[in-house]
Amino acid sequence: MKKKLVVLTGAGISAESGIKTFRDSDGLWEGHDVMEVATPEGWNKNQELVLDFYNKRRQQLKEVEPNLGHKILAELEKDFDVYIITQNVDDLHERAGSSKVLHLHGELLKARSTKNRDLILDWTEDLATGDLDGNGNQLRPHIVWFGEDVPALEEAIAITETADYFAVIGTSLQVYPAAGLISYTYSITPVFYIDPKPIAIPNIKNKVETIAKFASEGVADLRDKLLNLEKTK
Repeated sequence: MKKKLVVLTGAGISAESGIKTFRDSDGLWEGHDVMEVATPEGWNKNQELVLDFYNKRRQQLKEVEPNLGHKILAELEKDFDVYIITQNVDDLHERAGSSKVLHLHGELLKARSTKNRDLILDWTEDLATGDLDGNGNQLRPHIVWFGEDVPALEEAIAITETADYFAVIGTSLQVYPAAGLISYTYSITPVFYIDPKPIAIPNIKNKVETIAKFASEGVADLRDKLLNLEKTK
């Protein structure tokens, strides 16, 4: 039976494909205050601005490709039972070939009803005022905004608790509740932390191996380390 590798990924892995993150520029995301485009209050204040913002992100996504980091994680499925838990809203993990991907913060290529968060539709083109669900309610981006619950969190916790190996890639471990997932691993589970500027992980009992590299290079190291661990057992 393959060992279970659970991987938490963040903006750092997608950044290498050319997708920008608001945390790179003092709270501005593509020139916008995140409170204007990533909160329920922003949506209620200026729906057109929010729709336009995500329409541009959706178009940008079509212009980028998965990078080596995404591809190596997909290839690891040959040797491990790999489950990706991602904070990213892009589809780069899926396009690289990963078969088990859980999106904590929603998906850019989906829309959902403003009245029923479980009514979710695939949506690859622009989303506009007047685009409605089957009950006549306006559709919104299927994104978990600041101040909203994270519906996938319980599933993510359950997956994390089954990990034989746990890896953190390209996330600052500052966005909660995602950052708290690491505390649900068993204390004997080896943790690998890939980030070019790693921080100390507080209150962790696990053995943590830090790989201070960008995602693509770091994931290549992770692959080698995991395969070597399995060979020595």
